[in-house]
Amino acid sequence: MENETLSSYFYFTLFNSQGLTRYVFFSLGLVLYVSIVFFNTFIIAAIILDTSLHKPMYILISCLSANALYGSFGLFPRLLLDLHSDIHTISHSACFIQIFIIYTYASYEFTLLTAMAYDRYIAICQPLQYHSIMTVKWIALIIAGVWIYPMFTIGVGILLAVRLPLCGNKIVKLYCMNWAIVRLSCVSTTVNNLYGFFVAATTIFMPFAFILYTYVQILIICQRSSSALYKQKALHTCLPHIVSFANYSIAMFCEITFSRYNPGELPEIVVIILSLEFLIIPPLLNPMVYGLSFPEIRRKMSRVACERTQA
Repeated sequence: MENETLSSYFYFTLFNSQGLTRYVFFSLGLVLYVSIVFFNTFIIAAIILDTSLHKPMYILISCLSANALYGSFGLFPRLLLDLHSDIHTISHSACFIQIFIIYTYASYEFTLLTAMAYDRYIAICQPLQYHSIMTVKWIALIIAGVWIYPMFTIGVGILLAVRLPLCGNKIVKLYCMNWAIVRLSCVSTTVNNLYGFFVAATTIFMPFAFILYTYVQILIICQRSSSALYKQKALHTCLPHIVSFANYSIAMFCEITFSRYNPGELPEIVVIILSLEFLIIPPLLNPMVYGLSFPEIRRKMSRVACERTQA
């Protein structure tokens, strides 16, 4: 029976040392989850209900909020259950499903930010051609690519991890992570490591480089322009995206860098904070940044709030 348990379940070890403080973390996690769901749902509803916001930039913002809801769903329900429970095991199938959700969320975030950077690049560097380039069909193709490619690459990576024979079942994380499971393998993981670098290159580093390129081009165009109003408008439309991009890039850099450390090499609290940052801060910060920065969204949100209050 014990061997069957070891082969069928993973065990989260970071919950062992929480003690009674886990109830404080449970309350904090619940507040964060409800806040993320509320703010991002509000952004999506505001954009859907207002036909004047049915434009490429706002559609991509709503996709970013939808991804926040998706990623939060992959983390918080299971995390809150573990904080409330005395048993911290998860079945192999549930673990790999969580990995798929969290990893695709992370990839979607970068590919969506890349699509948003492309939209701003066309709007500022090629304003006369914007409407002829950013057609409904082209936006639909971009969004389809943003969702489908990470789904396929992450799925293949998980299949490569599923095939590995494991010599342990302890995960030193608060949630399932592909690298933590690959570490438990009894055989060589060279194929998994090489494929992992390929996925990271195509869904993180290449989008990162493209976003930097677009903003260098935007900066060059703004420097060449003699219109102060043009520069101000360009900065106004790009600043929320820059904030989101910088915030998520720093969070992902911390996660990727420190996930490679062996268990015990870092203080436990550091491991917890860095592993949760990219799953909590961007979904919480993005709706506030876009809601406050764009007057069209802000007005619609205020109108909806007033209607709900009066009702």
